[in-house]
Amino acid sequence: MQTTERRVALVTGGTSGIGLAIAKRLQEDGLQVAALDLDRPEARSVAEEHGLCFVGADLAQRAECRRAVEETVQALGGLDVLVNNAGFQHIDPIRDFPEDTWDTMLHVMLTAPFLLSRYAWDHLTRSGQGRIVNVASIHGHVASPFKSAYVSAKHGLIGLTRTAALEAGEQGLTVNAICPGYVRTPLVESQLADQARTRGISVEEVEQRVMLEPAAIKRLLDPADIAALASYVVSPAAWGMTGAVLDLDLGWTAR
Repeated sequence: MQTTERRVALVTGGTSGIGLAIAKRLQEDGLQVAALDLDRPEARSVAEEHGLCFVGADLAQRAECRRAVEETVQALGGLDVLVNNAGFQHIDPIRDFPEDTWDTMLHVMLTAPFLLSRYAWDHLTRSGQGRIVNVASIHGHVASPFKSAYVSAKHGLIGLTRTAALEAGEQGLTVNAICPGYVRTPLVESQLADQARTRGISVEEVEQRVMLEPAAIKRLLDPADIAALASYVVSPAAWGMTGAVLDLDLGWTAR
């Protein structure tokens, strides 16, 4: 096993969108970063391109969560920061929602963060400066139709964050959640295009009149915006912040 004084971070969903932005920002901050994603050639290629340690794992599988922590520690010599970011969306009414998709979504976005936190706990508490960051969503506060599994998982993730924070405080481990509004990721770009076709309007109109209608600031967030907040949350300066649910939502939930 390698030993190092540099802090080590594991970022799930770390080869695209918000996860990649966080992984890159933490790397710029001087951390060694492992990016976890499904073991696909394109994911490995992205990690290699950015000098990230790649961990291939399926977070829908309990054993894969344990292995991901063990592999990160083996490769980088420890684990100080865990960023639970991996997730996906499926849109369907409850009466038609596929049961197996529900199970997978809840496992990836709620059970896996619990398991990864559990398996990483002893490593994260070793230095007295450990950090867990759970990337939730404004859908951790409010609901939207046809997103039952996603909304349920994000609500649960906020509850997990607060509970873990209470349990970890005396060990110097902080646990916080970030709740972004809509972020300009490949997934959101695809949703914009799909809704534009369905509604017969332009992508720009969908962005302003549909996605951003409830927001005070009519502009999609960039993944780098979430990464900047995550950078602060894992820094030594944020030692007193724990159990916080940090909304970066363009004023979405101010109503």
